[in-house]
Amino acid sequence: MHSMPLALGLFALTYVLMLCLPNYRKFVALGSALIFLLTGMLPIRQALGYVDFNVLMMIAGTMGIVSLFIESQMPARMADVLLAHVPNVKWAVVALSVFAGVISAFVDNVATVLMVAPVAMAIARRLKLNPVPMIIAIAVSSNLQGAATLVGDTTAIMLGSYARMNFMDFFVYQGKPSIFFAVELGAVCAALILLVMFRKETAPIPKGPLTPVTNYVPTVLLLGTIVLLIVASFLPGMPDTINGIICMSLFAVGLVYTALQKKSLAALVKPLKEIDLDTILLLFGLFLVIGGITEQGVIDQLAQLLGKVGGSNPFIIYTVIVWASVLFSAFIDNIPYVATMLPVVTMLAKNLGLDATVLYFGLLSGATLGGNLTPIGASANITGIGILRKSGYEVKNSDFMRIGIPFTLAAIIPAYIYIWLVYGI
Repeated sequence: MHSMPLALGLFALTYVLMLCLPNYRKFVALGSALIFLLTGMLPIRQALGYVDFNVLMMIAGTMGIVSLFIESQMPARMADVLLAHVPNVKWAVVALSVFAGVISAFVDNVATVLMVAPVAMAIARRLKLNPVPMIIAIAVSSNLQGAATLVGDTTAIMLGSYARMNFMDFFVYQGKPSIFFAVELGAVCAALILLVMFRKETAPIPKGPLTPVTNYVPTVLLLGTIVLLIVASFLPGMPDTINGIICMSLFAVGLVYTALQKKSLAALVKPLKEIDLDTILLLFGLFLVIGGITEQGVIDQLAQLLGKVGGSNPFIIYTVIVWASVLFSAFIDNIPYVATMLPVVTMLAKNLGLDATVLYFGLLSGATLGGNLTPIGASANITGIGILRKSGYEVKNSDFMRIGIPFTLAAIIPAYIYIWLVYGI
């Protein structure tokens, strides 16, 4: 039963089923992992070694803290303050999109859309405008910044843990300005594209009262998480799961505080429900599946295949990885894609005697930004379209792509050039 063709076939079937059954992806991944274990293609004794518990804890902890942060009304207050300083709709769309981007560098992209989209909807209602382009702009902006920091997106958390990168490595790595600056360069170019696209929207913004903040503790916890991740990155001898421990510990503090403040254990249910168990179970299953194909030599073969496509020219290989990542993540979820490609890219770099950094950053930027090409390419897009649908607005593919395609190209091309100039040469 131990054979590469069987492992490859099962892996391919897993991917096809995840594409065809998006609501059952976690069951597909876990079922596939079980088959790998039962057939012996993934030895049970080695299985848990392939599961990145640091990633799982970081995702759960940050999601929990973010749910408390949203409930405190602080994001709505921040958006109100922002809107008080813009002259018209054009600048409001750009400001809200940039705001969504900044927030999503530290907060999950879907949570960011849930925070910022209602503000845009309120403006559209007050001015009797079509909210569709505004919500799309916010969704694609929140995707853009996911690769900027260690906690910006699940894929960034995965890369950080896999390549043993700490929080500060996303700003300065190997003594050079890191991926944060590549993303920000793309963000500036993308904001200019939005300014051009919304140039005719010059209606003034009505000023309203500021949203009251109900609780400042979640804001302190969110800032505390970032500070502690930075501090931990400078301390030697930390356990591999230190980032996960920090995120889970501060979430636990938030839960205890909430229970004491509201004098009710029932108050704990909502923040716990906000933890996306589907994503965590999907990742758990995928880690085991990738462990299985690694054990059977499939990763090695994929790396050799990519090597043949790119030859021995590092720039061609980098280019193939970036643009293939953009293309694939426009149609498939970037979490399983990045989970699969990280070991492939590592093996490819090893085979060519390359430093893997340029390929890691190329993979992350391409996979994060490619989701903006299509309405189904990223969870934030699906969330934004869901908000519009609930309000009675139908979003056509053409509506989305009219903003998504120029925005993506404006963001990825500068990042693609920057990463190669800094880490490739």
